Amino acid sequence: MEHLLWLLKWVLKAAIFFTLFAFALNNQQDATVHFFFGTQWRAPQVLVVLTAFAAGVAVGVLGMVPRWWKQRRAATLTNLTQGAAGANAAASNATPAPPTAHGL
Repeated sequence: MEHLLWLLKWVLKAAIFFTLFAFALNNQQDATVHFFFGTQWRAPQVLVVLTAFAAGVAVGVLGMVPRWWKQRRAATLTNLTQGAAGANAAASNATPAPPTAHGL
């Protein structure tokens, strides 16, 4: 069963790869991207699409970084307070050792 799942994953990856490869081969025409102030960029269409996708991923990741930092900071503070509370509770619940009689 595990081998079948592994094989299915690789078939799916190969299908995605060949689909994207065919897309790239079918879109080799030059595309022109017009920016501000009359500047433009001419490149193969597949490169323009790939660049737009990569820029979108980068913007999405950069938009999530502050939230990730906030959640990480909150988790660290929670772990620190739980650790301190656990240590205090363990110290208060500990029973003192009975006194030993030396030399009896």
